[in-house]
Amino acid sequence: MRRITFWLFSTVAALVLLLSYRTSTGAGGGTSGPVAVATTPATTPPPASKSPSGRATTRTYTGGTASTEWGDVQVTITVTAGRIASVRVPVFSDDNPHDQEINAYALPALVQETLRAQSADIDAVSGATVTSDGYRRSLQSALDAAHLR
Repeated sequence: MRRITFWLFSTVAALVLLLSYRTSTGAGGGTSGPVAVATTPATTPPPASKSPSGRATTRTYTGGTASTEWGDVQVTITVTAGRIASVRVPVFSDDNPHDQEINAYALPALVQETLRAQSADIDAVSGATVTSDGYRRSLQSALDAAHLR
């Protein structure tokens, strides 16, 4: 009888501890500086559209802030000659070490995939599904503002 009581108490205690463990502090603010900046891979660029002064047209578009359960995500793209030349992520959740760890590997991967695909049709980063979804929504908003697909 003692073994059963001890086993039952141990199981309940373990479940209470397991279920009370928090992996994140919840939705939070963001950061003030950009996290991921990359330029287009070394490929032959398409013919540049030129402004009347003879320079290639470069414009920056900021996507809407996408709210996720772990915080906000916002993407800014720079478009040169109709192609995404660089991507920045000025707003993302970094409220705790877990968020910082996820974003340290997820955001650069999402930026590189965006530059490769030249669209918001990119795969989510494993282990960062919520951040990936927010990133894609904000990216699509920036692409819509730039009149890109």
